[in-house]
Amino acid sequence: MKLLFSLITTSISFIQVSGQTTPSNKAIPDSNKKIQIVEVACGQCKLGLPGTTCDLAVRINGKAYFVDGTNIDEHGDAHAKDGFCNAISKAKVQGEIVDNRFKATYFELVKPKKTKAAKSNIE
Repeated sequence: MKLLFSLITTSISFIQVSGQTTPSNKAIPDSNKKIQIVEVACGQCKLGLPGTTCDLAVRINGKAYFVDGTNIDEHGDAHAKDGFCNAISKAKVQGEIVDNRFKATYFELVKPKKTKAAKSNIE
């Protein structure tokens, strides 16, 4: 009976730990660094980068770079109608380009502004 109780307790502990998410450190920008607003999307699907999987990328000054420091799955369903594989979005970012990759230290999606026409269609 003790063994069964130990197994159940251990299993519950593992389930609880595996269900926790690591908090993102991308929520607070560094006040000493410039925030850029850039285009962001799937590098392969929308920004013309090579590869066979869907990976987050930014376009800065007309050139696309894969992103390190955050990933495509941290920002919603990439394959949704307005997801990164189907639409180019905007993001506020901080970081630097190292070895032809953008090393993000801050990343926040910019919410699209609703137009009056879009509001009237909803009402």
